[in-house]
Amino acid sequence: MGAIQLRNVTFAYPNGFVANENLNLVINSGERVAIIGQNGAGKTTAVKLMNALYKPTHGDVFVNGVNTKEKTTAQIAAYVGYIFQNPDDQIFNKDVITEIEYMPRYYKLPEKEIKRRVERAVSLTGIGSYLKQNPFDIPYSIRKFVSIAAVLVTETEYIILDEPTAGQDLRGIQILSNMINVLESEGKSVITITHDMDFVAENFNRVVVMANKRIIADGGIRDIFWNEEIISKSKIKKPQIGELAKDLAFNGSILFRHELMEELKGKI
Repeated sequence: MGAIQLRNVTFAYPNGFVANENLNLVINSGERVAIIGQNGAGKTTAVKLMNALYKPTHGDVFVNGVNTKEKTTAQIAAYVGYIFQNPDDQIFNKDVITEIEYMPRYYKLPEKEIKRRVERAVSLTGIGSYLKQNPFDIPYSIRKFVSIAAVLVTETEYIILDEPTAGQDLRGIQILSNMINVLESEGKSVITITHDMDFVAENFNRVVVMANKRIIADGGIRDIFWNEEIISKSKIKKPQIGELAKDLAFNGSILFRHELMEELKGKI
């Protein structure tokens, strides 16, 4: 089984600003992992270390046993796909279909394989009606799915989603959830950084919490969201149902609507 491993990783920008300090983390292939924390906690820097957009100042990052210091970003991108928070930082082609086909054609894959990969990515992201349009002429929320599809066609073992629910409506969030389920069924790892705690609770079973450039907790959703010390240190909020359960002074680890309803029935 492969894994992404961060071993005693510290990263400082050229101006000397330290964004990550002594990170130790293992994400195995096939896992769903959410990395959460307030702005400035070091989340984005941490995931950019995973796909070699950044190289550690100290320590080492390994992808399936390969030290990223020994490879180019393009070489690591064959294993770790990264979808930027802002699709405009990623998209550069004149129409959607060309954008999605770009990497398979760059790798000179056979036409039949390109067709298969594109159809899969389009199906997973629900953007079939936009293929002939200029990406910058379509809504921002759909443009985000174009950038996701453009990475899905590379069929990397690890996929990093940076704030995927930003700008999405309920339909978009459901597409994301379905996509994550499919990717997990294929044995792929999905890693997200997000401020959407409801999305985390509903789609991820492992949560890594960052604060002040460090990892301060790593565990299951209930272990994290019902630990008041972690909530306080990281300045995050519980998912909405968990927050409501806390306001109602319910004990336990309620995070979902059906759990809250059962608790309320027991009080009647």
